[in-house]
Amino acid sequence: MKNKKTLYALIGLVAAAVIFFFVYKQLAPKPAAGTKAYTLEVVDADGEIKAYGGKTDAEYLINLMDEVAEKTDFSYEKEDGEYGAYITTVNGLKADYNTDGAYWAIFVNGEYGQYGADQQPVADGDIFRLAYSK
Repeated sequence: MKNKKTLYALIGLVAAAVIFFFVYKQLAPKPAAGTKAYTLEVVDADGEIKAYGGKTDAEYLINLMDEVAEKTDFSYEKEDGEYGAYITTVNGLKADYNTDGAYWAIFVNGEYGQYGADQQPVADGDIFRLAYSK
């Protein structure tokens, strides 16, 4: 009798995990296909803003950042972590959270980003801001 309860509990747990997976896939952000206009702004520690703009076929912000780095003086470094790409350095300015609480915040169309650069989809007309924050 006890083995049956354990088996039913295990089946229920697996079923719940499968349902959560499919719900997450349905609600996860989806990239837009095709060419899109963008603006990428970088705000340094002094509040100075440097803007890059153009058109891209990139689906995610990290791909857009790679394109901009290839074509302009924009540069960045990242670390891959448990939750995806973590931006550590932009245009030579390193943000070290462990030292002074600094990090590179991502804003999308004026709103604090809900996703990391490798999960943030790019849509036509998006304005991305990478802001050095403490």
